[in-house]
Amino acid sequence: MSEVKPNRLHPGDIVGVIAPASPPNQINLQRGIEFLKGLGLRVKVGKSVEKIYGYLAGSDQDRLDDLHAMFLDSEVKAIFCASGGYGTARLASNIDYEIIKANPKIFWGYSDITFLHTSIRQETGLITFHGPMLGSDIGKEDTHAISKQGFQQLFEPTDVSYTERFSPLETVAEGVASGELVGGNLSLIVSTLGTPFEIDTKGKILFIEDVNEEPRSVDRMLNQLQMAGKLDEVVGFVIGDFCDCTPKRELTLTLEEVIDHYVLSANKPSLKGFMIGHCNPHISIPLGVQAVLNTYDKSLIVESGIL
Repeated sequence: MSEVKPNRLHPGDIVGVIAPASPPNQINLQRGIEFLKGLGLRVKVGKSVEKIYGYLAGSDQDRLDDLHAMFLDSEVKAIFCASGGYGTARLASNIDYEIIKANPKIFWGYSDITFLHTSIRQETGLITFHGPMLGSDIGKEDTHAISKQGFQQLFEPTDVSYTERFSPLETVAEGVASGELVGGNLSLIVSTLGTPFEIDTKGKILFIEDVNEEPRSVDRMLNQLQMAGKLDEVVGFVIGDFCDCTPKRELTLTLEEVIDHYVLSANKPSLKGFMIGHCNPHISIPLGVQAVLNTYDKSLIVESGIL
């Protein structure tokens, strides 16, 4: 499916805020909304954002209605997710993707939002954005300025150039890879397998990150992707931040040993150490656009995601 880039933002634009997964921290969310206003944007908040239904921000229908409403609202030029957690996969089969096709616009989030990044891209071609969320990240008092700077890519078409000026990068397998950048949270990527939204990795650069997963859990998930043929199909690997993925037992492999095993088995150009994921700072990137990964100069260049 051909890529569809959303239009850029302009000061004065109206943007929407939704919670398609778990309930956000309301205090942090309000600070996140003030941040958007500080960018010169006006904000509409979805009806389910303040709801709590166990570990979900409202019922599936509540959250689905908000998603549809924001895409249908011609005044809304971008949609920002308040938080992750759990729940977006429950929506995927009931989303009217024709609404999104007819009303392409910026869609921003990460973590549990990975399932929607994948389903929306593969059903509509829409470029989406993997970036820090309002309640989970931007509204926290210690949020790094670099995390906030990433929103500027929504106002002016600019390639994202990630080099070691952001963080030390380590080569796992040498080479240069070019292709569409896909992926996100490893747990959510694996959860697409066997569904209508199974991630397509053929000829793609695969980005992965995760949080609170022991090395043995990361091993299990990468092994499943390998057995499903997904790792052999990629042209390169971007290894993001694996936050608090520390072992809880004495007999273990390290996270590095686990990741290196699967990446080296695939033998595709790969770099690790990217501050993309559950980290602070968190560098924002578009997904579904063309990218070039170069281990020789340790860089990742990602094409702009907007028009």
